[in-house]
Amino acid sequence: MDILKPVFYLLIFPGLLFTGVMGLFFSWVDRKVTALIQSRMGPPWYQCYADIGKLLYKRVIIPAGSNRLSFVTAPLIGLAGISLAGGIIWMVNINKSVSFIGDLIVVMYLLVLPSLALIIGGAASRNPFSSVGASREMTMVFAYELPFILVIFTAVIKTRSIVFEDIITYQLQNGAMLWSASGIVAAAVFLICMLAKLCYLPFDIPEAESEIIGGTLAEYSGALLAIFKLTNAMMLLALPLFLITLFLGGIDVSSIKGILFLTLKYLVILTLVILVKSTHPRLRIDQALKFFLGPVLGLAIISVILTVLGV
Repeated sequence: MDILKPVFYLLIFPGLLFTGVMGLFFSWVDRKVTALIQSRMGPPWYQCYADIGKLLYKRVIIPAGSNRLSFVTAPLIGLAGISLAGGIIWMVNINKSVSFIGDLIVVMYLLVLPSLALIIGGAASRNPFSSVGASREMTMVFAYELPFILVIFTAVIKTRSIVFEDIITYQLQNGAMLWSASGIVAAAVFLICMLAKLCYLPFDIPEAESEIIGGTLAEYSGALLAIFKLTNAMMLLALPLFLITLFLGGIDVSSIKGILFLTLKYLVILTLVILVKSTHPRLRIDQALKFFLGPVLGLAIISVILTVLGV
C-alpha cells in the first residue's frame, strides 16, 4: 500500500484529477463572470468539462512535415509539470513534514514547463503562425520570469529558507507576508506575472487569435489540444495557491473555517484576474517587453530592497 501512495497523490489527490477538476470548474467561473461583465449569459457549469470531453473524442491531426515526437510530447510535458507543481503545493500545506530542501526551487522550475511545452509544440508544428506564437512565448518567458523569480525570493530572504515548511511556519508565527510593504509590492508583481503565465489579456500575445490564429496552438486538435486546455485550467488553480502559500499565510484545510478562508482568498485573487483580463486590451509584444523589463522589474527590485531592509 505504501508503494501506491505516491501514485494516488500524483494521479488522484492532490495531483492530476483533483487539480484538473477544480481548475476546469474555476475556468467556468472565469468564463461566467467575464460574460456577465460583457452583458452576456455565459456557458452552463458543465461547459468546460464538455469541451475537454469533446476534444478527447476528436481526431488528432499531425501536420505534414512537423517534428512528430516534439509535437506529440510537448503537451504532456506541460501537463506533467503543472500536475507535479500543484501536487507539491497542496501536499506541503496539508502536511508540512513532507516538505524537502529546495522544494520551492523545484516548483519554480516545474511552473516553467507549461510555457516550455507551448514553445516546443509551436516550433515543432511547422506552421508560420505557430512559429510566431512560439517566438512570442519565448520572448514573454524571458520578460516575466525575472521579476517573477525576484518576488518569490523576497519570501526566501525574509525566512532565510528555500523550504515551503519554513515559509509557512514563519507566516503562522509572524502573520502573512502580505501585511508588509515588501509583501504588498511582491504580491502585486506576482499577480501581474501570473496573468502572463496564464496567457490572459493583456498578455495573451503568443495565442492572439485575431492576429496569429491561436499562435502556438494553431495546429493542435483532438486530445493534444485538450491536454493544453486542461494544463491551462490547472494553472488557474495552482498559481493562485502558490501566491497564497508564499504571501497570504498558506493553506489550511484542517477545519471548515480554514477551507472557507482559503476559498475567500482564492476568489479574491480570481476576481482580480478576471477584472484585469476583462478590462484591458491586448498589448503588443514590444509593449509587453517594456512593461515587464521596466515598471514590473523595477517593482520587483523594490520589493527585494524593502525585504532586505525589513520593511
